[in-house]
Amino acid sequence: MLSPAIVQASGNAVGNWTLWAAQALLALFFLAAGYGHAFRSVADLAKMRAAWAADVPLAMLRFIGAAELAGAVGLVVPAATRVLPQLTWMAAAGLALIMLLAIPFHLRRKEPVTLHVVVALIAGLVAWGRLALMPFAS
Repeated sequence: MLSPAIVQASGNAVGNWTLWAAQALLALFFLAAGYGHAFRSVADLAKMRAAWAADVPLAMLRFIGAAELAGAVGLVVPAATRVLPQLTWMAAAGLALIMLLAIPFHLRRKEPVTLHVVVALIAGLVAWGRLALMPFAS
């Protein structure tokens, strides 16, 4: 059975389900990215086309991973459990900020940023959607 939070956000059902789908996809993306950045070795990351990981301090890499993991959890758990559901838009905004900050870093390294831009836009739309368009009832 679905959590009441999933079906009781204000607004229309299609928009609500679209936001939930975006939240779930972002959560999966950031769980995978966060796991890699938080727990994989720098050598493993370099093999996975993340050579940049060797050029930042290890503590920063681990912090980015922890923030991505926390954001992934924050996209889904607060809203689904109805415990502090306003954290959902904050998690999405934080993840959008992480991606926006990654763009100039990767541009300076002459690396592609298309994925970063797309993910930042989706996370920004989720943040806006859950803050202003279809917030969860507290």
